[in-house]
Amino acid sequence: MSNPRSTLRRPSSGERRLKDLLLQSDNRVCADCAAPNPKWASANIGVFICLKCSGAHRSLGTHISKVLSVTLDEWSEDEIEAMVDVGGNASANAIYEAFIPEGFSKPGPDSSNEERLKYIRSKYDLQEFLKPSLRILSVAGKSSLQSSLSRKTDSFQSSSSSRLEGMVEFIGLLKVKLIEGTNLAIRDVLSSDPYVILTLGQQKVQSRVIKSNLNPIWNEELMLSVPQRFGPLKLQVFDRDTFSADDIMGEAEVDIQPIVTSAMAFGDIEMFGDMQIGKWLKSYDNALMEDSTVNIVDGKVKQAVSLKLQNVESGEINLELEWMPLDQ
Repeated sequence: MSNPRSTLRRPSSGERRLKDLLLQSDNRVCADCAAPNPKWASANIGVFICLKCSGAHRSLGTHISKVLSVTLDEWSEDEIEAMVDVGGNASANAIYEAFIPEGFSKPGPDSSNEERLKYIRSKYDLQEFLKPSLRILSVAGKSSLQSSLSRKTDSFQSSSSSRLEGMVEFIGLLKVKLIEGTNLAIRDVLSSDPYVILTLGQQKVQSRVIKSNLNPIWNEELMLSVPQRFGPLKLQVFDRDTFSADDIMGEAEVDIQPIVTSAMAFGDIEMFGDMQIGKWLKSYDNALMEDSTVNIVDGKVKQAVSLKLQNVESGEINLELEWMPLDQ
């Protein structure tokens, strides 16, 4: 009989380096609000952050801050190398918080979402706390410092009210477990190399590619922040091509109103036992294969969703949604 331990995947050298970096004393608290035990990071800025601050970072866009989970997401070697090059929260904050002007105070673990958004936007996007001679640019996923004697752009000189314009306030997180696809469309000679892109507002997340498989099993968790004004969760399936543009393999929309409304209406979910609290009904104008119920399961709000892909000859996708409040 084979030893089950032998089947466990060993962490790569890069993953070990990332774990070692997280164990540094300065990285045991969030770089922005000092909340303990941060489990998220901005891979291109090089800081470890808490769940609440990760939502504010996502509102900046991935061109400013690419947010990854330390434990749930797969990191590329370049992303790990960028984190290691920065050296951790203390090194990054020595630059990004070199000069905090009067009127600004660093948020704490219990600060409001609005306070976090204002501070994080000023710190990383508008770069208001840098030394006057420094400006930080994000290049190919890595943070680099450049001396700059050029004048600040107009956006840097805008008023406090206009700085907040366009900022998105988030009300929670949506964990999407991409489970599997069934009978997906053929886009290569005999098969396809499918992957999924999820879009919510301005955010996009992408699954890994499954090679040569029309019935792929991902079992992959993807995280999205839910803005106060949210629309449907958009799902697109693509076939990865090496020498040409990736082919579309169908799409669908998920109405997240039932899970968001139900979860927020019940408040502290841990007070309730397992029960159904909401439902999204199958109809002619949605992609549901069957009615989709929202349930409290072991103190968590979850919803199983089976979708018939649209605008394609065949294909189904199974998901599981989980609502996560910002204070979790």
